[in-house]
Amino acid sequence: MLPAMIVDLQAEVIDNQLLSAEYNVLTLTAAGIAATAKPGQFVMIRTGTAFEPLLRRPFSIFQILRDDSGNPYAITVLNKRIGIGTGQLYVTSPGTRLGVLGPLGEPFPAPTAETWMVAGGVGLAPFATLADSLVATGMPGRLFYGARRGDDLYYADWFESRGIALHLATEDGSRGDRGFVTVPLLRSLAARDGGALSIYCCGPTPMMRAVSDLAARHGHETWVSLEQVMGCGMGGCYSCVVPVRQSDGQPHLVRSCIEGPVFAGSSLAWDSLASGH
Repeated sequence: MLPAMIVDLQAEVIDNQLLSAEYNVLTLTAAGIAATAKPGQFVMIRTGTAFEPLLRRPFSIFQILRDDSGNPYAITVLNKRIGIGTGQLYVTSPGTRLGVLGPLGEPFPAPTAETWMVAGGVGLAPFATLADSLVATGMPGRLFYGARRGDDLYYADWFESRGIALHLATEDGSRGDRGFVTVPLLRSLAARDGGALSIYCCGPTPMMRAVSDLAARHGHETWVSLEQVMGCGMGGCYSCVVPVRQSDGQPHLVRSCIEGPVFAGSSLAWDSLASGH
């Protein structure tokens, strides 16, 4: 039996928006998931109708779509084509039904102050739902968004249209600051005259560690959404364990799908996480 609020359904693909040769946004009818999902949670998707791959794949819930009456009826996922499963989702046709399990995991803590979201590449995925929650509550927000080049800054205009201030960075300098997303983040942190911040981050592990360290030096906690490989998403396979610090400073392994994927940056044993131990 599934825990309360978690459903396993056959979701119909109603749209597949190709963003580039690597990225797409898939829209799935999943009212039972959309109705209870919170920012930072994820779903496990069976990416095809054949036996390969055998296991589902984890994806952050990107958007929650609502009908004209405001009722949630669908979710979207931001997909990057890398392997077999993500390749299947890239070419999935509308009308296809896929097994979707969710919502899963611990969500982001509710923002209590001006909110900064820091995303690298596909790490943008958890932040569309968070941005919508900021709009609903009137909380000011900023998006620090980094990518290899300007064409890879997907959905930046979508966030800006919702009143989220943009701070962009690209490795080739084609849009925003040249360099990593930590460039505009450091400048913005240095320019602040105190005051609380709610900081959230998702992206490559080295980036999340750098963001957490930068924020800590300015007196702020960072909540990071880890992108661990998962086999089941419900704690049964122990494939997604991550090291967190105990009171004695030693790392202790916990399951990211159960106790995460959102963790306080200060709680993670970053050296062990980076080395895979």
